[in-house]
Formats: sequence, C-alpha cells, structure tokens
Amino acid sequence: MLLIFNSVAHFLTDAVCAAALFGPVLASGGDFSAAVIIYNTAAFTTQCLVGLATDRLRRHEGLAALGLAVCALGGLLPLPGYLLALVIGLGNSLFHVAGGTVTLKGAKDAGPLGVFVAPGAVGLALGTLWPGLRLWLCAAALVTAALLAALGGRETPREAPSRPARVPWTAVLLLALAVAVRAIGGCAVDFPWKTGAAMSMLAAAFVFAGKSLGGYVCRGLGASRTALFSIPLAAVLTAFCFTWAAPSLAGQLLLNLTMPVTLWLMYRAMPESPGFAFGLAASALYPGTVAGGMISLTGAWRALLVLVCFAAGLAAIIYSGKKITEVQK
Repeated sequence: MLLIFNSVAHFLTDAVCAAALFGPVLASGGDFSAAVIIYNTAAFTTQCLVGLATDRLRRHEGLAALGLAVCALGGLLPLPGYLLALVIGLGNSLFHVAGGTVTLKGAKDAGPLGVFVAPGAVGLALGTLWPGLRLWLCAAALVTAALLAALGGRETPREAPSRPARVPWTAVLLLALAVAVRAIGGCAVDFPWKTGAAMSMLAAAFVFAGKSLGGYVCRGLGASRTALFSIPLAAVLTAFCFTWAAPSLAGQLLLNLTMPVTLWLMYRAMPESPGFAFGLAASALYPGTVAGGMISLTGAWRALLVLVCFAAGLAAIIYSGKKITEVQK
C-alpha cells in the first residue's frame, strides 16, 4: 500500500514542480533559465545532504508527505519566481529522498524501486506540457500528502544496525560515475522526432516502462546481466538510430532499465544509509545532465561519445556488482 501511494506521490511531485516552473515561474517575468538552474540545484544537488540527515531518523513517510505538501503549497502561493523555484526544488528533494528511503527499507530486491522511480517521468512531461493543470495537480498532491501522513503510522521503523557494515567506497564512487556518464550520453543526443505533446508523452511512457520493468528484470537476471542485456543495445540505438522514433523509444526503454539497478546496487553497498544512497545517485545525475546538454558534438564524434559513456557506465556497474558481492560474503 505504501509503495502505491509513494508512486502516485512521485508522479504528483514532479508534475506539480513542472507545472509551477512552466506556469507562474515562467510568467513572473524573470530570467527563466536562472530559475530553472535554481530549481534543479535545489532539487538534485541537495539530495545527498538531505539523505545524510534523514538517515539519522527511523521513520520517513511523514517526511515524504511533507516534501509533497511543500511542493503543492509552493505551487499555490503567490511567491516570487526565484523563491518559488527554490521552495519547490527543496520540497522535491525532500520527497524523493524520504520516499526512496521508505521504498528501499521495505524492498527485498530492486522490483519495488523501479515502481517508485518510474512515475516521475510521466509527471514531469504532464506538468511541462500542460501547466494549466497546476491547481488540480496541487489539490491532488495535498490530498495524497495527507494520506501519506496518515499511513506513516504503519511504516516499519528502520532498525538500528547491530554493527557498522563495511562500505565499498570504490564501488559507490563508480556507481555515481555510472549515473553521471549515462546522463551525459543520453543528453548529448537530440531526437528530431520528439515534437508535439503526443510524442513527448510517448517518450515519457517508454521511460516509465523502462524504469518500471528494470527492477523486476534485475530481480530475475541480476544486476550485471541486466546491464549487459540493456546497455549495449541502448548505446547502439541511441548513437545511430536517434533520427527515427521507434528505435529511439526502444533505446530509451533499454537505457532506463538500468536506473533501478544502479540505485539498488548503491543501496546494497550502503544498507545502513538508504537516504544517502538514493540521494547520491540523484546528485550525480544533475552534473551529467548539464554536461550532456552542453556538448554540441555531431556525426561520428557524437556517436563515439555515446558509446564511450555507456561502455564506461556498463563497466562501472559490473565491477561494482562484483565488489559489493565480495564485501557482503
């Protein structure tokens, strides 16, 4: 039950934030690019710090409800554009870390993690394309936040560890690198077919499908085999078939299979710190996304960049999976 509510809340969190950015923040008359930078910095780079703080607590569902409520109230209040971007960014950060922690605490494998992370892509696309839905989304978010707070009493408290576990920090750093280079390779390519609301929502649906399936594929095949199955195909489709919708969508689905895999491995490396594990992966995503968006290579050089980035991510996942297994034996 908590997983379903947290997944719905994830959808609403990203939808509300996007609708607020492309609604009142865009209409405020300020520098929209600066507002987006403020939002992304608050929403992504703070997650590892928020995770460090929340790992000291035993219950987290109330924090997830608070983060969602902050986003919803920020979207409703007449705040100046830059302040609104900051408020919803911080609310977004708190929700993701707390909701991710709750999901990790209750998961025996990566399956539930994929279910939790997947709806954000659809919410982001919906709020971006139709910011006029902001009031309805905020109202739904407040109701969902209240339900999450009520369900918080049923959350299983996180038990204090009997003894500190050894953390394979090399694996942790390589997993963060895998997240970053995956973002670089994925964002370095523009998809000319991705025009109009219908194609944008279709792309979001394939990202949703990839993340949702990724956790369960990882359950069946294991982390390394999932990465070996998905990343090489995703690299080829992204590097050489980006001008066509069908292979590009397949590439996006395959690439996003590895997102819950990476998060699950990060958590396995730091089982005593689920908030920091989740937040560190999100914090690594932002610089990779920025770097990928700034790169303007074309032709063979762009294809080479994509292949190298995805290969580096694959190598990092395989090595980290083996290292984590060795440490936990």
